[in-house]
Amino acid sequence: LHLQCHFGVDSLDLARLHPTARVTGVDFSAPAVAAASALAEELRLADRARFVVADVYRAADAVDGQRFDLVYTGKGALPWLPDIDRWAEVVADLLAPGGFLYLTELHPVAEVLDEGRPVPVRDYFSHQPQVWDSPGSYAMPDADTTHNTYYLWQHPITRVIGAVLGAGLRLELFHEWDFALDNLHRWLIRGEDHRWRWPPNTGTLPLLYSLKAVKSSET
Repeated sequence: LHLQCHFGVDSLDLARLHPTARVTGVDFSAPAVAAASALAEELRLADRARFVVADVYRAADAVDGQRFDLVYTGKGALPWLPDIDRWAEVVADLLAPGGFLYLTELHPVAEVLDEGRPVPVRDYFSHQPQVWDSPGSYAMPDADTTHNTYYLWQHPITRVIGAVLGAGLRLELFHEWDFALDNLHRWLIRGEDHRWRWPPNTGTLPLLYSLKAVKSSET
């Protein structure tokens, strides 16, 4: 299960890379889900990949009580959610016994840094939403959009891990990474591996993190 799958690129990659896997993507945007379904048809993966319209907090109802061996999410998904504890409870409910969550997410340390220079300009520990007003989207920055006000929430690492543990999952691994997959800040440098990192001869902070958390096989 891929939560907050948007138009399904990562979901379809999972199906493509694992020929025996059956993948379900969930997103609250009907146009995104329609695009994901069309991509699945185009790539001849529609027999193993389906997409469902639902708010992430209501995902269990949208999949009719189905349980999954893997719940995957991330790459900018969590900052859209105001309640990280409720999210973790939803994930735990969606997992089959012995299943696991795999999360790869933008590191909240990097999220407090200014886009133009690497200094902190936001509160790492804040519970309040950040209010933004800008056109376009990450998929098409120059798109002509109308409703441009949006809200993001900062989720420190301790808060995310605490939510996962509080939902009854067991943390199996946690990694921090020195690269980003997109040019999140203008001062990052793109390497030959197409990943974005801190400039050479400077200090560094993590830009991504990932974790794996397992649901008990006895539940």
